[in-house]
Amino acid sequence: MAALSDIIGNGRRVEAHRPWPRIVVSSDLWQAAVRQFVDAGATMLGLWGEPGAVHLALTDEPPSEVAVVTLDCPTGGKFPSVGALHPPAIRLERALRDLYGLKPVGLPDARPWLDLGFWGVTQPLGRGRKTRGKQGPYSFLPVEGEGLHQIPVGPVHAGIIEPGHFRFTANGETVVRLEERLGYVHKGIESLLRGASLEQGARLAGRVSGDSTVAYALAFARAVEAALEVEVPPRAVWLRALMAELERIANHFGDIGAICNDAAFALMLAECGILRERTLRAAHASFGHRLMMDRIVPGGLAQDLNPGGLARLGSLLEFVQRRFPELIEIYDNTASLQDRTVATGYLAPTLARAFGAGGYVGRASGRAFDARKAFPYPPYDALKFEAPVRDDGDVNARVWIRIREVEQSLKLIEQILEQLPGGAVRAEIEPLSEGREGLAVVEGFRGDILVSLRIAGGRIERCHLRDPSWFQWPLLEAAIEGNIVADFPLCNKSFNCSYSGHDL
Repeated sequence: MAALSDIIGNGRRVEAHRPWPRIVVSSDLWQAAVRQFVDAGATMLGLWGEPGAVHLALTDEPPSEVAVVTLDCPTGGKFPSVGALHPPAIRLERALRDLYGLKPVGLPDARPWLDLGFWGVTQPLGRGRKTRGKQGPYSFLPVEGEGLHQIPVGPVHAGIIEPGHFRFTANGETVVRLEERLGYVHKGIESLLRGASLEQGARLAGRVSGDSTVAYALAFARAVEAALEVEVPPRAVWLRALMAELERIANHFGDIGAICNDAAFALMLAECGILRERTLRAAHASFGHRLMMDRIVPGGLAQDLNPGGLARLGSLLEFVQRRFPELIEIYDNTASLQDRTVATGYLAPTLARAFGAGGYVGRASGRAFDARKAFPYPPYDALKFEAPVRDDGDVNARVWIRIREVEQSLKLIEQILEQLPGGAVRAEIEPLSEGREGLAVVEGFRGDILVSLRIAGGRIERCHLRDPSWFQWPLLEAAIEGNIVADFPLCNKSFNCSYSGHDL
């Protein structure tokens, strides 16, 4: 990212921002930086705003460094659109319009995104004007051609799952286009975080997407600790990683079983459900909560490992290491499963790369990005593990990435248990009157989670949390094209994007 660094070097560096630089630039430099990162093939890590300013986080490829570029836009909230040159930014800019009233000039798609018309207020984080009447019907993209028909699905679905609308255009059984409509579980997280204490912020962060509560809490805590230059006790650092890996394997077990179930192979759902349940029970025995919610806090941990936790985790490892290989063999040698998963829901590596897709979605399509490797935060910088990558990009590849990640996580848990240091699990945090800013990128089970915040006097002035699903949901639309409608549940589950994490 040397060329981009040359451009933003002409801006004003914000000294209070840690650990990576944040540069305030002019409109011309903003446009030059956007053109440069697109031409250089760099990756957009995030795009977010606040009243009167927009922020763009970038990293090079392969990732090594991060930079945040800021453009002040007080006059009418206007700024040159990133999405005009970089399509992955379009939905993020539509969200900025809905939440803050910021106006990306040249944005190719001016439709609302998160605002579905029932908030009772427009631009709630900006001018916050009350609305009168209902929003007009959403304008789905037109599709023309002989023999085409549309199938609306959702937002309410069968089963206990989150709401989201999917509009299929099909020719017979073949999907010609899928268009998503999300935002139904918008919770106003960024509004709730304004003025919150660090303790309240940690609780809110852990509830952005419940299946990733450990990863979100860790990302929030690391952003706070970077801003305030807090040194976390070693034992807490290692126990945090232990919780993150337990969360990872629990979710992967659930996903592997659910994908197989959508391919009409219920045996794997039952067997993987047993592994997931054993993992959650071990987490509860070790940390007092099945999902380990509210255990990670700024400065360390809310509590130490429970007595008997090491023994319980050792038993879990022994059980999983014995049973999981048998399930892998069943998956690999069941022809009916392979018939449904191989070559289904193909995602081209070029698209995964362009959207900066992380997690199993990106790594199954050749993008070798893992925040634990790219930005090796402790204790991962002292642990031995691989980030598995494939380039076949189908449902089968996304299953195999999950399988290999489970194997790597089991090795990580073994190392953590063997090397776990003693000592305290929490450092005191002294509130500072002057403003400090922090940025963190953490690897959750879906991919990289980004948190950016500003703190003053022990209170949060602004906080943005970006879920990996922002860059994965659009790719599901591409992956389903050319497949049959009946394979959508299979493709959708192989992505397993978060509605709640995306909708904020």
